[in-house]
Amino acid sequence: MYQMLCRFNLPKNFRGRSGAFVQLWWMTQSILFASSPQFLYGWRNWLLRIFGAKIGKGVIIRPSVRITYPWKLTIGDYAWIGDNVELYTLGEIVIGNNAVISQRSYICTASHDHTKPTFDIYSVKTVIEDEAWVATDVYVAPGVTIGRGAVIGARSSVFSDMPAGMICVGSPAKPIKPRIMDENYVSQP
Repeated sequence: MYQMLCRFNLPKNFRGRSGAFVQLWWMTQSILFASSPQFLYGWRNWLLRIFGAKIGKGVIIRPSVRITYPWKLTIGDYAWIGDNVELYTLGEIVIGNNAVISQRSYICTASHDHTKPTFDIYSVKTVIEDEAWVATDVYVAPGVTIGRGAVIGARSSVFSDMPAGMICVGSPAKPIKPRIMDENYVSQP
């Protein structure tokens, strides 16, 4: 037998909060977060902080973003999280400063052990480093680190760490060339 789901057990404290607290967040997300006007970024950031997320300054999170457990989420300053992004925070997700997660992307932190008939669940930290850009409709697997300044091309699937400063595409994603910045650009403080 490959799977005996009747023998599945959620590990103790897997969610990191009580079932009642989890339900309170899910109701808050459905009613207050998702229905908030587009421009109320501060409101959504405040709601996430109330539920234990570490959210930096100037963060833009769209109302259609879904976050499983905000107490397992860290987002750095000036990061952008686009429409319909799923932050599946069964484990910790860390998103760096000035990072972008574009629309419909799915950042995953958990899976099941397919070698055990009890289908044990596990979670691992997933990291999107500073200045990385995860383009539209990208899947990032549990335990992956996207390096600083890397670009993950649209509709890619990332199953292993991606190096800093590289443009990466495909399924599975692979680095194809360096991200070269415009030398004529003068950054503003």
